[in-house]
Formats: sequence, structure tokens, C-alpha cells
Amino acid sequence: MARSFSIEEENLVASIDISNGKKVIINRPNKLNCLNYQVIVQLLKMFEVYENDPTIKFLMLTGNGRAFCSGGDITSLMMLTSAGHWSFGANFFRKQYTLNYLLGTYKKPLIVLLDGIVMGGGAGLSMNATFRIVTENTIFAMPEASIGSVPDVGSSNFLSRLPGEYVALTGVRLNGIEMVKCGLATHFILSKNLSSLENALSMMTSSNAGSLTKISEIIKNFEHGKNNKLEKTNSSLEMINECFSREDVENILSSLENLAACKHEKWIIDAIKSIKYASPLCLKLALKLIREGRHKKLEQCLACEHLVVSHLLRRTVNYDFYEGPRAMIIDKDKKPQWSPSKLHLVNEEMVSTCFSTIDDEDWQPLKLFARENSNQFMMSRI
Repeated sequence: MARSFSIEEENLVASIDISNGKKVIINRPNKLNCLNYQVIVQLLKMFEVYENDPTIKFLMLTGNGRAFCSGGDITSLMMLTSAGHWSFGANFFRKQYTLNYLLGTYKKPLIVLLDGIVMGGGAGLSMNATFRIVTENTIFAMPEASIGSVPDVGSSNFLSRLPGEYVALTGVRLNGIEMVKCGLATHFILSKNLSSLENALSMMTSSNAGSLTKISEIIKNFEHGKNNKLEKTNSSLEMINECFSREDVENILSSLENLAACKHEKWIIDAIKSIKYASPLCLKLALKLIREGRHKKLEQCLACEHLVVSHLLRRTVNYDFYEGPRAMIIDKDKKPQWSPSKLHLVNEEMVSTCFSTIDDEDWQPLKLFARENSNQFMMSRI
């Protein structure tokens, strides 16, 4: 079971003083800590203040209940866009991506405790942090294509470091050990030991509380390194990489179907089903974002994601951004009517249009300025 904290319900985000640091807790446990505009604004203000406070040497970020953060509050976003102009939604994402960029370039050590569900927007808060600690309760996924959107919040940066585009196109769920194996997490610690870890971190002196080396040494003492059992063998990872490195989504799907004919493995069947269920346009947009993201900095990835998502909000090519939530959340028939309905019907012009500049006086592109960050991003130690 993931941990719970005693916090007043009206506090969407809580902040707790610890010796030489701060612990920030997302507090919407009944909503799986999903992000609405108010939560995003509070987090942004807090982390901006804490970054400039010389008495705070390091920060921890976690969620109350069984989720770290399950993603964006889709219901809230749909209400926002339906009540006004589509650009209202673009402004929501602009604020969210600004927060993602701040945390991804934070000037102080940031330790995220991913003791539960981490999806969509939750990944944006955590995947570029200095230390990303997972447990046996961790479940990670980026399911955006299945609900008519694209993996965003900087995922074209952090997912581009993975072999192939498996996570982005299928929305596959990864456990904590798998996250460490592929570099999405830095350490695996049993949930029952997180409180002890926090206590140890709070015992650091002011002279070494901001030291990456010291923090890393403390975390290592609690690391559960004996359990390296993986649900996917190395051979499976090789097959994943082989299939998902193909030229386009059609060839990726064809490669998976050919593989399924000779190997009856669950991950192959699940991947085929997921791709066939997702929005064809969003799959192709996701593939382009991930592959182009390999050659871009975080701020460039976020700006490009904001442009693509704005086109989806604007209905430039289709209504898939609204059809997905209708089918999954509003009517709950789980039968989205995508347009186009098949991969081969999505042409290059549709894709390139979603990467073109938007000429609308109510829309502004996302502009993020380069930030110096001395806290080097850490990859998995396994």
C-alpha cells in the first residue's frame, strides 16, 4: 500500500519543513492527485520561491495516497475549453509546461518519491528530476494516444532516451523495476523504507544538504538492489527495440503482427491491441515528436509539444482530442470514433499541419529560456 499523509483537504498542495529542505505533497488523493489549473499554479509558485530561498538546500516531491500523480485533470480541462475559446486550454498547457521546465532544470537537488501511479502529467513533474525513486507500488504509463492526445509534458525529451517508442505508442504500464532498468527511474526502494529515507535526508547538515554526492550516498543505503527480476527478458527488449525502430507506425504494427505469428507473448498481443485502439493521427504525431525530440533540448521539446497540442485543441485536423474524453470519461462507451479511423488514411499533410505555426491572435507560442542547471540529470544505476 502507498503511504497517506494527514493534510487538510482544502490544501491542494502542502509544504512541510524538513531540516535544510522542503517536502512538497500533491494533495488530491480522491482524484489520484490529478493536476487541475489550481494545483499547477500552486506548485509553480512554490518551487519558484524555494529555488531562490538560500535556507532550502534540497526538495522532495510526492503525492498523498495511492498515486504520485495520475496526470492532468481531463474533466476540468474539457470544462475549461467547452466554456470558452480553445486557447483557454492552450493557456492551461502553457502553464503546465512552464512548471515541467522549471522542475526539469531545477537548480537544487529534487528528489521525487514515486510510490504509486505515475501517468501523463505526473511524468512531467518527475522524469527530469535529479533523483527519481520508485517502489513496488509504482505504475508508470503515458496513455495519451488512446484518449486522443499525444505524450507531452516533456516526454518527447525523456521518452526519446528509451529504446524505440514502445511506451509512447502503446501506453504500456511499467513497474518500478522496469523503470529503473530502462532509465526512467534512478533507484528502487521498498515503500516501507521511504519514511526512514526521509529521516536520513533530514539529518544532513547544512553544509552537505545540497550535495548530490551526499544525497546519492544516503539513497543508496536504502536501495533494494537484490530484486532484479524483470517482466521482460533481455530478448524481449531486443524485440521491442527491433519492432519500434521501424520507419513509421504502419511498419511498426506490421512488424508486431509478424512477430505475433511466431511468438505468442502477451506483450506483443497487448501492443497490437493498443496501437489499433489509439487515435491514428495521434500515433503518428507521437512518433514524430519522440524521434525529433532526440535532437532537441527540453525547452525545444516542450515548445513543440505545446504547438501540436494546441492544434489538437483547435481541431485543426480533427476532433480526436475531444472524442477520446467523450468515449472514455463522459459517455464511457469506450468506443472512440477516430477521424481518420485507420493509420493509412492519415497522410503526411495532416501530420505536418500539426507542426505548423498557428495564426491566431488568441494564441501565443510557448517560449522558454535556457536555464543553467548544475544538478546533472541522473540515469539509472542498473
